[in-house]
Amino acid sequence: MRRAIGQDKELLVDILAESFDDNRSVNYVVKQDAKRRDRIRGLMSYSFDVCNAFGEVWLTDHRQACALVLFPHKKRTTLDSILWDGRLALAVVGLDRIGQVLSRESRIKAHHPKGPFAYLWFIGVAPASQNQRKGSDLLNWLIKRYDQQGLPIYLETSVERNLPWYTKHGFEIFNTLQLTYPLSMLRRNLPRNTDD
Repeated sequence: MRRAIGQDKELLVDILAESFDDNRSVNYVVKQDAKRRDRIRGLMSYSFDVCNAFGEVWLTDHRQACALVLFPHKKRTTLDSILWDGRLALAVVGLDRIGQVLSRESRIKAHHPKGPFAYLWFIGVAPASQNQRKGSDLLNWLIKRYDQQGLPIYLETSVERNLPWYTKHGFEIFNTLQLTYPLSMLRRNLPRNTDD
């Protein structure tokens, strides 16, 4: 596993845009028009930039799987972040849909903890390499990393078939938001110390 760098951005955007093309949550955020696929790529590019600045971006050694992790407690308003948000609003969401998307984000954040945590924003495997344990290996590595750092992990998914995969890795569904689709909210708390 290695930290992704700027030269890896296009590869990560490719992997994530392909992996999330039919994802209901992603398609809720991006404007649905003839430019939908470009808008998904724009969302992944935005997410890469934000996580690179305020979290961690990981790429597997075989370059077939990646993860974007945000540390919300480290996120700050900067000139770059203002520019990224503006580009997201104009090129991805569409100005007429900003209120709807901001409302969704507010509802999600209302269920996040007040203290530090790792937000697993996106984890994806190139479609040709799926079902080969690459995603599981990456998720296990992330879990170990953030357990060692004392950070619980939070995420959401709109893909019901992924729920058993996450629960098998120690995540629990703690809430479901009803949007135009159900959005399952999951967390993985830190393991309890059994030495006491």
